Amino acid sequence: MSTQNVRKSKFAKVSGLPWVLPAFVFVVGLIYYSIFYTFNLSTLDWNGLDPVQTKVGFSNFTKLFGDWVFWKAIKNTIVFFVVTFVIQNVLGYIFAAILHTEVKLATLHKCIVFIPVILAPATMAPVFRLLFSPQGLLQDIFNWLHIGITVDWLSKPGSALFILMIITIWNFTGMSFILYYAAMSQIDKEMLEAAHLDGAGNFRTLLSIVFPNCMGTTISLAMLGVIGALKTFDIPYLVTTGGPNHATEFLGTYIYRQGIRQAHLGYAAAISVILLVLAIGGAILMNRLNRVEGK
Repeated sequence: MSTQNVRKSKFAKVSGLPWVLPAFVFVVGLIYYSIFYTFNLSTLDWNGLDPVQTKVGFSNFTKLFGDWVFWKAIKNTIVFFVVTFVIQNVLGYIFAAILHTEVKLATLHKCIVFIPVILAPATMAPVFRLLFSPQGLLQDIFNWLHIGITVDWLSKPGSALFILMIITIWNFTGMSFILYYAAMSQIDKEMLEAAHLDGAGNFRTLLSIVFPNCMGTTISLAMLGVIGALKTFDIPYLVTTGGPNHATEFLGTYIYRQGIRQAHLGYAAAISVILLVLAIGGAILMNRLNRVEGK
């Protein structure tokens, strides 16, 4: 190989560096630094203002094992993920299947289903808080229909989490719908026609032909759902602030409560580290499932 070719080869190998370098500096300089700083903060007993920072080692992590609110937040996260993931994906799958048929005004229906996804939680939360309040629109409807139901569900531990699930399902079903709709568009039409020629009905085709071909999308949605459930903060905080009696407490709201409202930054950082570990573990698990499905 000539000297000129060697120089061109070396230039080709490093020519992408200027394009990658800004992102690399951003990731290493901000994100990774923040992770290491948070881990260091988790070994301290500090309120964020006092110049004295007391080293406590891993006592913040051991304290978590006896913190019932922390375990309540873990339980709420698991229940929240399972219920919202199943319902919003079933609804998204059904909507996608329906809109793949000859439906009038299909574009309008797609927009209606997807619009909640782009709405900011800060704008939705006051509306839903008012809707489910004893003086809200839902209570007025029940009173007008002479239905003896008192809408105080957000103030009851047994129903507050369920209301948050309803809001989340309404908010993110459009995401499941649009991904399933795109996945169904990639299925070979000859396969579907062959299934119909073999006598398979619509339900059987959706269950045995369409759904297996959308399995990769389902796993991707599961990965997004796990990470989303772990970092859930905005809707629970804006609607219920984690109450009543921590019934709607999540890891995100508990981190805010400990770190900002109670000034236990070291303990909040320890919860953040656990949250990061759980998110990475969930992402790795879902990624492996996706690889197994792809083989």
